Amino acid sequence: MVLNYLRMRNRLIDDVVIIALSVIVAIVIVKTGLIVKFINLTQGIWFVNSFVAGMFFTSVFTTAPAIVMLGGIAQYSDSVISVALIGGLGALCGDLIIFKFMRDRLLEDITYILKRETGKERLSSILKLKSFRWFTFLLGVLIIASPFPDELGVMMLGFSRTKTSLFIPISFVFNFLGILAVELVAKAII
Repeated sequence: MVLNYLRMRNRLIDDVVIIALSVIVAIVIVKTGLIVKFINLTQGIWFVNSFVAGMFFTSVFTTAPAIVMLGGIAQYSDSVISVALIGGLGALCGDLIIFKFMRDRLLEDITYILKRETGKERLSSILKLKSFRWFTFLLGVLIIASPFPDELGVMMLGFSRTKTSLFIPISFVFNFLGILAVELVAKAII
């Protein structure tokens, strides 16, 4: 029992450190202007820019620069569909990283914590209800489809225990649609 507690506590500490490091890296990328430097370096290679912008489209810390980047790419591209397809692939890669972390480790850690707390067994049993899984699944898909950052939606799909084989097409299709909407708005405004 004590060994299990120590193992889970160490995993939770690892998870917090990973999240903190990813936040620091994202802030450094935004503050140093690495995105702008990257666009200038790969000027004319729209598919590389689209893929990278798609990866940045998924994170709460990099969504705003990614939207600006995708809008700029849309201005110079002949096909917003092509940009959205490549950007959707990049977003899928970013979402897969988040999904694997959320579903496999964080969900287990949160469930363990909820079970350890007194009076929280009810909440733990709610997490296992089929209706809760469907609700979190649908809400997660809607969040991914929106231009909002995907972390919350991916976390909800993790809570619903969505299989990777189902997550991949969902993430791609709904990120594609979100990126396409951003590009169409950018083309209409500018």
